[in-house]
Amino acid sequence: MAGPKAHEWIADMAPYVPGKAKVDGVSNPVKLSSNECVYGASPKALKAFEASVGDLLRYPEADSAQLRRAIGDVYGLDVDRIVCGAGSDDILTLLIHSYAGPGDEVIYSQYGFMVYPVQTKAVGATGIAVPNKNWGADIDGILDAVTNKTKLVFIDNPNNPTGAYLPWSEIERLHAGLPDSVLLVLDAAYAECVTAADYKAGEDLVERANNVIMTRTFSKMYALAGLRVGWAYATPGVIDILNRVRMPFNVCLPGQPAAIAAVKDTDHLAASVAFNKEWRDALTAGLSALGLDVVESQTNFVLVGFPTDGPFDAASANTHLMKNGYIVRALPSLPHHLRISIGTAEQNRAVIALLTEFMNGSPE
Repeated sequence: MAGPKAHEWIADMAPYVPGKAKVDGVSNPVKLSSNECVYGASPKALKAFEASVGDLLRYPEADSAQLRRAIGDVYGLDVDRIVCGAGSDDILTLLIHSYAGPGDEVIYSQYGFMVYPVQTKAVGATGIAVPNKNWGADIDGILDAVTNKTKLVFIDNPNNPTGAYLPWSEIERLHAGLPDSVLLVLDAAYAECVTAADYKAGEDLVERANNVIMTRTFSKMYALAGLRVGWAYATPGVIDILNRVRMPFNVCLPGQPAAIAAVKDTDHLAASVAFNKEWRDALTAGLSALGLDVVESQTNFVLVGFPTDGPFDAASANTHLMKNGYIVRALPSLPHHLRISIGTAEQNRAVIALLTEFMNGSPE
């Protein structure tokens, strides 16, 4: 007897695959596959988290009002234009489910965050993957791809998995070329990592336009990935739609006070950013010196290109790293590259040493 039938377009979907966390035969591997912030969360955030334990029988604040107020105070934003979610990917998913469906098109970069194509497929819409340019989004390619069926354009800036970014002038140019009917989603998950002077996450464009939303997260440089807290800044009309479709109590009770303390601890964030830049630069220099093609990054990871043939390819390098207890990210869409998250000082030195051994040795 046939059971319930889901939408036919879901049956052949490829689910999102997270970064590997285990290695056969290695009891305590070093995980550098998910772009987690090894500098760690603010001690004030940890204290706030611990203080919430006694209230776990209670539902969290349904509209995250105190968290929204803290974000607004720190970033100088209108609290009524902020919505919070269970990580920014929760908000990205809600946007696709709210604005796209069968017969619609959603545009994103070929090398971009995998939530975009997965959720586009989930609603029966058509995903349009535009090839990247210099590892970042190709603005001209995206504008050329826009049709009367386009509902959303996603720009992860900086880009995951490449680490590249677009200067603000390019984002302005993209928006100027889009119809008002198309929602521009500025996915700024890695905004806090950026040290480039010509970068903006998108707050001011949100305040000037009616078709732009900026999404952010506490999972990266705030180091609260396990609590799943994200937020977005948008026009009141878009915020109203998100508040209608999001789940009630969507940010967990301990996540709210922890995120409030984290966003207020600007000194800890600044120290984390400085540490990240120091070791991002060191990894880039160390691996480039081996003849590897390291994409210039503004995130908390580096994308490393290996020879396309011969014994020193990416798959062999990945095997060598895993054999020695180091897990990095092998990407099916970029088979000649490995994405390596910034680790502790000791871990970063070990990655350089292991890949130096690999490139100078005779891989199995």
